[in-house]
Amino acid sequence: MKRREFITLLAGVTLASPSVAFAQPPAMPVVGYLDVVSSPSRWAAFNQGLAESGYVVGQNVAVEIRSAEGRYSRFPELAADLVRRRVSVIVAPGTTPAALAARAATTTIPIVFGVGDDPVKLGLVASLARPGGNATGINFFTAEVAAKRLGLLRELLPAATRVAVLANPTDPIRLETIERDVKTAAAAIGLQFQIVNASTSRDIDAAFAALAAARPDALFVGPDPFFYSRRGQLALQAARHAIPASYAIRDYAEAGGLMSYGTNVTAAYHQVGVYAGRILKGAKPADLPVQQSTKFELVINLQAARTIGVDVPPQLLASRRNCSPAPTT
Repeated sequence: MKRREFITLLAGVTLASPSVAFAQPPAMPVVGYLDVVSSPSRWAAFNQGLAESGYVVGQNVAVEIRSAEGRYSRFPELAADLVRRRVSVIVAPGTTPAALAARAATTTIPIVFGVGDDPVKLGLVASLARPGGNATGINFFTAEVAAKRLGLLRELLPAATRVAVLANPTDPIRLETIERDVKTAAAAIGLQFQIVNASTSRDIDAAFAALAAARPDALFVGPDPFFYSRRGQLALQAARHAIPASYAIRDYAEAGGLMSYGTNVTAAYHQVGVYAGRILKGAKPADLPVQQSTKFELVINLQAARTIGVDVPPQLLASRRNCSPAPTT
């Protein structure tokens, strides 16, 4: 066959079969997942929420995960990277700094957040019922139950007068909220409090060494994703130094902590997944009202109480007030 004839024949085949030569599979939507630490249980809850909306990771949706690994200062660059990649929606399911970084990075890409602070005061939405912009999500109230947590701690330790408060200074918004709420709640029930800062694993060890010397009656651990990632360390140090400690969510008690009171944050991750799926289907964040947690859990780890010599009052074990549900373990 002559070279000219060969080229003509090849061209004819190519032009006659464009679907074979050029067809491409449709691109999957991409979710940008922005969080402070990795948590298998929360990631699983998010995936379940996505699946309930008809999206399965790896089948009809892709996820770009960006973890700050406990360093809040990384959120702006991580959020900007997701914007550059033109993801379909950004989810920031677990912490205020991530949500604020996403909101600062884009006014067009939809955002689904999960925050423990008031999203209206944070400027994330115009109102809970009508978010009004490109962001909506879940408010799980970890920052607004200080009075109840301190009250339960006082019921557990009626003779307590001095409480140390562990806070993360790298999240100034949450730190300010904790200081304000704890100050008001502590004054109402006659408790003195002192803020102790920690933002690294080494800081936590140093904080407990200082607490062992100061001997406060109890420890109030502020709600914070970094502390959540170090919950095993916190429980171990509290047991080692025999310091009764209160935490914001049940995962701490399940990791060996003494007592927790708060909402189910894992359920909030699930709902963030549901909202992300609805947005992928065409819903607008402005039309999806911010959901608020309505169920709070009181969890008491009786083994931890025995380890540090705390006698749990029977009335506290039997209590179900404002805890729906309120299991004890």
